[in-house]
Amino acid sequence: MPGYYVENFGCRATQADGAALERQLADQGLERSSSPLHASVVVLNTCTVTSAADQDARAAIRRVRRQNPEAKIVVTGCYAQRAPEEIAALPGVSVVVGNSHKHQLAEIVSPRSGSRGESFVPLSTLQAIPGSPIYLSDIFAHTELLAAPVFDAANERTRPNLKIQDGCDSRCSFCVIPYVRGQSRSLESGRVIQEVNTLVAAGYREVVISGINLGRWGRDLDNSLSHGGRDAFVRPGEQSSPVTLENLILRILSETSLEKLRISSIEPMDWSDELIELVAKSPRIAKHAHVPMQSGGDAVLRRMHRKYRPWHYREKIEKIRAAMPDAAIGADVMVGFPGETDAEFDATRQMIEDLPFTYLHVFTYSARPGTPAAEMKNHVPGHIARERNRILRELASEKKLAFMRSFIGKTVEAITLKVVGSDETGEFTETLTENYLKLRLGGRHESNQWKTLNVREVTNGALVGSAC
Repeated sequence: MPGYYVENFGCRATQADGAALERQLADQGLERSSSPLHASVVVLNTCTVTSAADQDARAAIRRVRRQNPEAKIVVTGCYAQRAPEEIAALPGVSVVVGNSHKHQLAEIVSPRSGSRGESFVPLSTLQAIPGSPIYLSDIFAHTELLAAPVFDAANERTRPNLKIQDGCDSRCSFCVIPYVRGQSRSLESGRVIQEVNTLVAAGYREVVISGINLGRWGRDLDNSLSHGGRDAFVRPGEQSSPVTLENLILRILSETSLEKLRISSIEPMDWSDELIELVAKSPRIAKHAHVPMQSGGDAVLRRMHRKYRPWHYREKIEKIRAAMPDAAIGADVMVGFPGETDAEFDATRQMIEDLPFTYLHVFTYSARPGTPAAEMKNHVPGHIARERNRILRELASEKKLAFMRSFIGKTVEAITLKVVGSDETGEFTETLTENYLKLRLGGRHESNQWKTLNVREVTNGALVGSAC
């Protein structure tokens, strides 16, 4: 029986797409291979958020072709949607499937599919494009949403990630994602509840919900549906509630027995007072807020076409910290955006220093073809951007260390992940606290268990604790 292997690149949304592809390929009768070396079909599910992501995908194509020359190499994902002809021309590529056709990928590549009909005629055949077959169409006409839980390869028995939203209706000047993932699309609330209940039944105790623009969940769904409609939230004797992320979370809390819900990245303007209060007050929601910042400079945010100003952002973070004094608060920050001056960078550095961040994801700007920012003047020299990146990473490390040290002598809740070999003090189990800190617990402990732990010290970038 033919075997398949899916290799994912990039963000959680891509990982989630890969999990859904694995479901589809298995449904077509293919068996999962343990590595690309033994698979007859190798699917490379690509990212294109930076030029480095494109390079990683091309390197993977060369590696698979060298190690398994008989394999059919199928390239899909965001890079495939953005530059299909470029990929199709690469030696070893058998077929290119854009995000627009990703939901049909298993049928396209499966030997069982037989006649595929007009919708499966490759674009390269229709337009005489040289190279491998390309399946591609207008991503903005795309309404499908692949949904399947994805599991961290290192911690498969804990913390599955469920993508409930895809695409983006914003047009940040630096971002290629809307052009490769299309308009915002939401997984219907009934499906979300079904998926969460399935995970709970399988024994999972924490689930992470995520999306490309998670705060926009539900805005594309029909808010007029009520009285049992697919996305109405109706308690006995009540009128239907609006289809909002806040009400979806309430449904998860009321209609599932999930022990802990973690919410991934949400844009600052979507952290409503209601959402902050809900996360703060519910013991079943992890105290964790990831709020993309990008820049602390007002002029930079305007050039980025971001929908908030620095003072708006500062207010949101301060509200979150006031409501949740021990919460993890993280942000995405970009350095080296075209035209970023020393003063604008210093505004970003100062805002980070002032605000109670516990971790940061710092990125250096990478020009993406087709985006407005790529056409802007005054691109920041690479050596300056790299130095700014270093400064912010060091600042982030200092803030994270101070946050970790603030828990010495305190009690925390953490979920066990896995036994991680041994260190100088002997074998230990890695855990993750509710507020997103790694904690080392001495000895071997079964994974996927919530434990109350005493924090003794901070060593090698992690908390060290013991059972109460």
